[in-house]
Amino acid sequence: MTIMRKLGRSAGIFALCALVSSPLLAKTESEKANEFFAKALQEALADKPVFLTYLGQKKDYGKWTDISEVQDAKDLALTKRQLLELKKLDYDKLEAQEQLSYRLFEDQSKAEIAGYKFRNHTYFVNQMFGTQSQTPAFLINMHRVSSKSDAEAYISRLNGVKALFAQLEQRLLASEKLGVLTPKFVFPKVIGDSQNIIVGKPFDNSDKSSPLWEDINKKVNALDISKAEKSKLLVDAKTAMLNSFKPAYQSLIALLKQQEQRASNQDGAWKFPDGENYYKYRLKKITTTEMSADEIHQLGLAEVARIHNEMKVIKDKVGFKGSLQKFFTFMRSDKQFKLPNTDAGRAVYLKNAVTAIDTMKASLDSMFIVKPKAELKVKRVEPFREKSAGRAFYQSPSLDGSRPGTYYVNLEDMNQMAVYELEALAYHEGIPGHHMQRAIAQELEGIPTFRKIGGYTAYTEGWGLYSEMLPKEYGFYTDPYSDFGRLSMELWRACRLVVDTGIHAKKWSRETAIDYLREATPSPELDVVKAIERYIVMPGQATAYKIGMLKILELRAKAKTALGKKFDIRDFHDVILKNGALPLSVLEEQVDGYIKHSK
Repeated sequence: MTIMRKLGRSAGIFALCALVSSPLLAKTESEKANEFFAKALQEALADKPVFLTYLGQKKDYGKWTDISEVQDAKDLALTKRQLLELKKLDYDKLEAQEQLSYRLFEDQSKAEIAGYKFRNHTYFVNQMFGTQSQTPAFLINMHRVSSKSDAEAYISRLNGVKALFAQLEQRLLASEKLGVLTPKFVFPKVIGDSQNIIVGKPFDNSDKSSPLWEDINKKVNALDISKAEKSKLLVDAKTAMLNSFKPAYQSLIALLKQQEQRASNQDGAWKFPDGENYYKYRLKKITTTEMSADEIHQLGLAEVARIHNEMKVIKDKVGFKGSLQKFFTFMRSDKQFKLPNTDAGRAVYLKNAVTAIDTMKASLDSMFIVKPKAELKVKRVEPFREKSAGRAFYQSPSLDGSRPGTYYVNLEDMNQMAVYELEALAYHEGIPGHHMQRAIAQELEGIPTFRKIGGYTAYTEGWGLYSEMLPKEYGFYTDPYSDFGRLSMELWRACRLVVDTGIHAKKWSRETAIDYLREATPSPELDVVKAIERYIVMPGQATAYKIGMLKILELRAKAKTALGKKFDIRDFHDVILKNGALPLSVLEEQVDGYIKHSK
C-alpha cells in the first residue's frame, strides 16, 4: 500500500476508515462479503493512526503512521492475504451491490500489488506534498484538541517527528540509490519551506510565534483545565518542538542540501529505471483506461484547438480587436481582472468565493436529487506552505461529521488569482464539484466504507471539471469574461494531456513544457511555471481531469440519445454519484444499466 505513505492524500481501497464488523454469523453470501470488507478495512487501518485522525477518530492519537519499507512489505502481505480471502466468496451468489464491491476490492488490491515494485519510484519530498509539509499542516488542521489527553497526544506527535523524519530520510536515500532523485529545481523550494517551518518562537528569538506554536497555544488555552495544567502542557510542547521537531527538520534540510548537489535537470519519469513501464502503470492507474501516452497526447492537442475556437467567439463578443494571443495578454495583465494584493483584497476574494458557492447551492434542486449534508467552508492556504502549494485544493470532511469539507485557496499573490476564474474554481473545488461528490460518497448507506472513501482520480477530477461546465447550462457565467474563465480552466486541463505526456513519454524538458503552456493559455507566468513543476513530480496525475470529464459527457450524451424525453439530468447525476468513485469502465456499466432500466 505505497499510497498510504502520502499524508492527506486519500486514494485506494485501504485509505481511511475503520468499521466494526457484525458479531453475528452471516446468513447470506452478501452478508459474508460485507463482514469481510469491514474486517479487511479494520486490518488495513490498524497501524495507520494518521488516517484515522483524518477520519476524526482518536485511536493511537499520539502516533504517526510508519512510512518505512518494512511497513510497505507488511501492507503488501496483508493485501495478498485479503485478496485470497476475497476469492473464497461465491461471486455468483452476491447481490448486485456486493458484486460491485467485490470487483472494486479486487481491482484495487491488484493495483496495489502491481505497484509495489514501483514503491520507490516517487519523490517523497517535493513542492506539492510530502511529509515535510504535511506534518505541520496535519497537526494544525487535523489534530483536534478537546481534552487534556488530546493535547498530550499532540505533544507525543511532536516528540515523534524525529523518528518519523528518520524514516523519511531512509526513503529518500533508498530512492536515490535506485536512481530516482528529485529534479534540481525542487530543492530550493522544499528546503525553503522546511526552513520557514522552524522560524519564529520557540525555534528562535523572534518576536513572532511560529504557526505551530500559535496553534498549540490556541488549542491548549481553549481547554477547561487549570492554569498550572496549561502551563505544563505548553512547557512540554516547547521542549518537544526544540528537542525533536526542530532537529528533525535540520537533519532533513542537511540531507536535501547534499542531494541537491547530486540532482540533475532531467525531469521526466523516462529517466527512472524501467521508467517507460512505470509511466504506463501510472497512466492506467490514474485514467482507469488503456489509453497510451501518444493517444492521450493527441487527444490533448485536439481539445486545445477546439477550446481555442470557442475562446475566439468570446473575444469577438466583447469587442476585442486582435489575435487570440493578444487577447490572452489582455486577460493576463488588465487590472480589472485583479483584486488588490493586500489582506483586504484577499478578504474580498474569499467572500466572493463563498457567495458563488451559496448561489450555486440555491440552484441544486434543478440538477440533483441527493445533496450533501456535510458543511463546506472556504479557507486560505496557511502562509507557511502557500509558496509551494497549488492555487486551490479540497479536503474531505471527516466521516463522523466533526470536521466540514474545506476548499483551500492560495492567496499568496493576488496577481495570480484572476477574478474571471473565481466562479469556475469555486464550482470545481466546492459545489457542485469535489465537495458534492466526496461528501455524498461518504454519506452513502448500504455500501462498504472502503467505497465511501476510496478514489479513482479520473472519476473524482473528471467530476470536478464537469462541475465547472454544468453551471453554464443553467444560466451561470452571465459575464462573458467569467465564461472565458471557465474555458481557460478547461483549456488548462486539455493542455495537461499534452505537457504531461510530453514530459514523461516524449522527453520534453521543463523549459519546453513551460513554453508550450505559456503560449497556449492566458494563465500568468507563475501559474504556468508552478503547473509544469507539479506535473513533473506527479507523473500522470494531470491526465485524469479531461479524460474523466469527457467520459461523463460521453455517457450523458449516450443516455440522452437512448432515453429522449425520458432523460432527466437529476437521475443521470444520481447514477454518477450514488456508488462512490468508480473506474470509468465500471461507471459506463452503471449508466448502461440506468438506460436499460429507464427504458
